[in-house]
Amino acid sequence: MTNRKLEVLTPQNCQIIFIDQQPQMAFGVQSIDRQVLKNNVVALAKAAKVFNIPTVLTTVETESFSGNTFPELLDVFPGQDILERTSMNSWDDQKVRDALAANGKKKVVVSGLWTEVCNNTFALCAMLEGDYEIYMVADASGGTTKEAHDYAMQRMIQASVIPVTWQQVMLEWQRDWAHKDTYTAVMDIAKEHSGAYGIGVDYAYTMVHKAPSRQKSEHRTLAPVPAKVR
Repeated sequence: MTNRKLEVLTPQNCQIIFIDQQPQMAFGVQSIDRQVLKNNVVALAKAAKVFNIPTVLTTVETESFSGNTFPELLDVFPGQDILERTSMNSWDDQKVRDALAANGKKKVVVSGLWTEVCNNTFALCAMLEGDYEIYMVADASGGTTKEAHDYAMQRMIQASVIPVTWQQVMLEWQRDWAHKDTYTAVMDIAKEHSGAYGIGVDYAYTMVHKAPSRQKSEHRTLAPVPAKVR
């Protein structure tokens, strides 16, 4: 019997769901720096767009509590339907179940807030009732405390959820740098969102390979002019 967990993620075998990436939910996050969280969520979304990963966006109590989905996330998927609900558990909304089923992929990559509530309940129920295989993006999700996030991750892992990080997912989708159709877009995401790795890529491109700097505006570099020393 094939062990599905040994299969790497590919653009053909998975879909992705973003759960409640909304301001009020982010306000409560203490397990990860919130700016880092937002960076990682948007980077993951951009990667999903590059590889044409079927995507589901869910929200909870937008008008009465949680606020609108991060605009940077919505802008990655113009025209995408947002699936609003009242339940803390996305699985409890039929629209979400129908969207996942319509995408036809049993591997589901998950990024959401909060880890210990919305992510946890969705993962367990989707596995139990929908026979989905869940890949939880730990650094594109957040909990109300580090302990809340960590123990929720542990609980899900014990239930066979597979923990991943956003860059791991993107590079698993890319798999081979010879895939030139996505190479440039992946490197653009890395340069913008991957911190030290992205800075290193910029350095290598400009200083080693002599590529032009990637900023869009024009600048002059003025030569040093030593001042007189008294």
